[in-house]
Amino acid sequence: MTHSTVGVIFSNIHDENIPELSKHRTMASIPFVGRYRLIDFTLSNLVNSGITTVGIVTKNNYQSLMDHLGSGKDWDLARKDGGIILLPPYSNPTDKPYNSRLEALMSILSFLSHRKEEYVVIADCDGVLRMDVGEIVRYHVENRADITMVYTRQESVDSSYFLTLDPDETGRVRGLKINPDVEGKGGFNLYINIMVLQREYLIRLVEDASQRGLTSFGRDILTKNVDSMRIFGYPFDGYYAGINSLQKYYRHSMEFLKKEVRDEIFSAHDIYTKVRDSAPSQYREGAVVKNSLISDGCIIEGVVENSILFRDVKIGKGSVVRNSIIMQDGVIETGVWLEGVIADKGVLIRDRRHLAGCEQLPYFIGKGRRL
Repeated sequence: MTHSTVGVIFSNIHDENIPELSKHRTMASIPFVGRYRLIDFTLSNLVNSGITTVGIVTKNNYQSLMDHLGSGKDWDLARKDGGIILLPPYSNPTDKPYNSRLEALMSILSFLSHRKEEYVVIADCDGVLRMDVGEIVRYHVENRADITMVYTRQESVDSSYFLTLDPDETGRVRGLKINPDVEGKGGFNLYINIMVLQREYLIRLVEDASQRGLTSFGRDILTKNVDSMRIFGYPFDGYYAGINSLQKYYRHSMEFLKKEVRDEIFSAHDIYTKVRDSAPSQYREGAVVKNSLISDGCIIEGVVENSILFRDVKIGKGSVVRNSIIMQDGVIETGVWLEGVIADKGVLIRDRRHLAGCEQLPYFIGKGRRL
């Protein structure tokens, strides 16, 4: 059924949640667990489900995203018909930068109108999970739904904007709330920004909203029409990491040091990413590595414990890196001590620096900084 489904991925929608990491890039291209970007998980879920046409909705700072995606060949999406289609923010001279999901959908109406697929899967890049999208499309068709929204059960939330669903025993959503008080409620159903609709139905919704001057998909369309629309909730009970703050980024990155988490995400289907022909990592005299993820091209002469090193990171003699994330091309010179640190791409930390953070407040070093 997914052969008649087109994917739409929003790359910038949640940039404001992690301004530290999205200052120079989109949310979609934020590096994650060594060799991946956040978009890799969403894009791989679509590809592994047989979806071969994916529109990537952009707004700004998408140069690194373009470099990462390239022609799409690493996802088997380098195709004459379909494949990866980058959707820039200005489709005609009268366009203005969008400020909401609904406005973004208005800006890609031309793309949606020219496609022939029957269904659309809309997804964001703020969640890390492995999912069979084909199952959601089948669920959508079997229930004759207008909209199918994927949700997961949560005990707490610290996001500034979120949706909760209240489905009945058949799965039909009878209540949909924005930012409700969920403290002490014993759990709630959190919408995780994956949705299925018929393509022509989506076009009609967006065109009608445009004519009426509406601006919010959640407030103006979903919550106000929950009784009249056939909105169904699809429960997802696997591992889900919602990346909506620097603290959540750090916490969920550290979870991938656990074998059971890696097995759930990576064992059944491949998570594809840009392939780089890097040399193997070198562990030189004095190197000690414990419970860490080490990417290609690293040179380690110090101690690395419970940490994640991206490609081409150098750890000097006598340096100790614990519970930290060092992104690509990071250089840690001699005698450095790091604990609870997130170092963005290309950071240099000079000899004998001592820096420390914690899970609640990791010590962040911006891209290209020299300390």
